[in-house]
Amino acid sequence: MRSYIKHLILILLIFVSCKGDKNLQKEVGQAQRDLASKELENIQASGTLKVVIDYNSINYFIYRGQPMGFQYDLLHRLADDLGVSLDIRVSNNLKETFDLLESGTVDLIAKNLTITKSRKAKVLFTYPLLSSRQVLIQRKPDGWSKMDSRTLDSHLIKDVRDLAHKTVFVQKNTAYFKRLNSLSDEIGEDINIVTDSLHGVEQLIGMVASGKIPMTVCDAEVAKLNQAYYSNVDVSTPISFTQDMAWAVRKNSTALNDYVSKWLQDFSKTKRYKLMYAKYYRSARSKHYTANVNRFLKEDKLSVYDDLIKKASKNIGWDWRLVASIVYQESNFNPEAESWAGAVGLMQLMPETAERYDVKDLTSPEENVYAGTRFLGWLDSYFKEHISDPKERAKFVLASYNIGLGHILDARRLAQKYGKDMNKWDDNVAPYLLKKSLSDYYKDPVVKWGYCRGTETFNYVDEVMERYQSYSNLLKES
Repeated sequence: MRSYIKHLILILLIFVSCKGDKNLQKEVGQAQRDLASKELENIQASGTLKVVIDYNSINYFIYRGQPMGFQYDLLHRLADDLGVSLDIRVSNNLKETFDLLESGTVDLIAKNLTITKSRKAKVLFTYPLLSSRQVLIQRKPDGWSKMDSRTLDSHLIKDVRDLAHKTVFVQKNTAYFKRLNSLSDEIGEDINIVTDSLHGVEQLIGMVASGKIPMTVCDAEVAKLNQAYYSNVDVSTPISFTQDMAWAVRKNSTALNDYVSKWLQDFSKTKRYKLMYAKYYRSARSKHYTANVNRFLKEDKLSVYDDLIKKASKNIGWDWRLVASIVYQESNFNPEAESWAGAVGLMQLMPETAERYDVKDLTSPEENVYAGTRFLGWLDSYFKEHISDPKERAKFVLASYNIGLGHILDARRLAQKYGKDMNKWDDNVAPYLLKKSLSDYYKDPVVKWGYCRGTETFNYVDEVMERYQSYSNLLKES
């Protein structure tokens, strides 16, 4: 990215100093086009697509410990097609979102952005997958369930002209705020628009339902899903016409935009896309997701074992969200879980590990988590002498927890023998763990523990760390 910015500054300096020279202006234009095409190449070369996404019950959320969501799933499909991994940031603040894109911190905004003339001047929009209209969220009166439709409607705003001098809360720097301002002009009366920079759309809906605020605004699809959870809110009054929504990239990222747009257009025609859309927008299951996310927003929890995991993690100086990701990977938060190999409980302790830490009842959440975290702590201490970076060291600890320390030490020795850094996991030790299923490698004299099938452990580390990133995006550290 630094190289990208340096090139851009150089182009601008050339342009300013040689403004009158048409040939140089043509060269500048060509350089800009080359730079735009190289951005896609740089993303693929770096192996990482950096995106910003918003957190709600459709786009990106945690359900029973697992990160998921419509935009989240789409991004993973896109990353697979590009052959890269994802670096996901979360922001529900639209100004911050556009700042992240403009600064080069992210390559792509993966949100349902309404395509407007003012935004088109700042960014390039991808192929629009969705369209929606904005609706008013208002609380139904007490006793609404016993009212007929005509009586109920008489207590609600059904005509936007009746918003005159009413108070509506919306997120700061959003299309909802702009629409209400335009609506105020259209009806010729003031609407008291209160901007909120702390809460997300669904939190504001919850505040309407509880009577904390009178009204808010959101997209119709989000409103309908949340109405399944907040039955006492009305979402039937539109305040805008139907508008296209899309992702966005920087204005000069033409090659990236072309690639993403083509991919979205092609993928939207597949059966897989239609199933994905139905899963989050149409199925009965999506209502359960919405309810889970709204509970999560209130409770800030992954599972009933969060407090136990936090306490045990603190004992070893680890981020509880990383330990929680391990617990999910091992048992899906099920204390009765038992593997084919005889591992039991939340952290899937093997009998010998349980004996080492004096565990009497493997299915006891307390005993299991405390023993599992103590073992993690022991592994962490072992690698600490060689690997100072905690995040890098965690990958070795995770791999050892999954397949055993001996096999990881073998992979480190192989990496060193073949000129790789034995203290770095990605692209160094990890590939040699995979090679330990090949006779040329597991029979190597530096290998002490023989054959192993490292694919499961390789994937284990990736999945735990990726989920940890999602937990870090969406949960507080303590």
